[in-house]
Amino acid sequence: MTATVGLAYERHGRRADAAPIVFLGSLGSDRSMWRPQIAGLSDVHDLIAVDLPGHGRSPAPVRTYTVADIADDVAAVLAALDVTAAHIVGSCLGGATAQQLALAYPDTVRTLTLLCTAARFGAPEPWVDRAQTVRVDGTASLADRVVERWFTSTFAQRNPAIIDRMRAMVSATSDEGYAASCEAIAAFDSRDRLGSISAPALVIGGAADSATPPEHQRFLADQIPDSRLQILDHAAHLASYEQRSAVNAAIIEHVAQH
Repeated sequence: MTATVGLAYERHGRRADAAPIVFLGSLGSDRSMWRPQIAGLSDVHDLIAVDLPGHGRSPAPVRTYTVADIADDVAAVLAALDVTAAHIVGSCLGGATAQQLALAYPDTVRTLTLLCTAARFGAPEPWVDRAQTVRVDGTASLADRVVERWFTSTFAQRNPAIIDRMRAMVSATSDEGYAASCEAIAAFDSRDRLGSISAPALVIGGAADSATPPEHQRFLADQIPDSRLQILDHAAHLASYEQRSAVNAAIIEHVAQH
């Protein structure tokens, strides 16, 4: 394991008698995206929410990096906390990182919960183009478009304060961290390796997710040997926020079974 950067994190609950649940966020987010899960689960579980490289309070690396590098950084955090087994929950880029953790550190990953993510995020060229755009115009230039895809229009209309907070979160993401993450996504492809994942996996998608449509989650569930699929109505890319009660209940059930 070779860590690229030291990742920022916060911990809640601190139950010493159970493996913690580790949350890995979406591209352009920080660990505050997991507020609904922290509020709903911290009374009964040990929780660790991590900022991915170049997101939140985690520094961006000074060199090109991959999803495998991000997974190594997360593994380094767990090792520093003396965590030998954990339930990994990842959304979008965090879901790709969770897959890589399960492949590279199978003894550490007790369960996987993969939210609104994919084994392959489409052709690499749009991601490379987005990285170039961010390096020229800044992450803030994408904030409106990104957040529009995170939520259904109904949720956005009813929750303007949340939408404003999410736009600010995306805008605050390091330009280089966001751009480098886009390049990591462009290069990520776990399709031929999913059959090697031994951890039990819960795969959750949003029926209205245009960023990673449900066919991506169906593919993950079809290819991971011990997995089950749940597609949530009235949810887009940030299902963990829009359908928090359903997601929290699904995580609790999945973790309790293992």
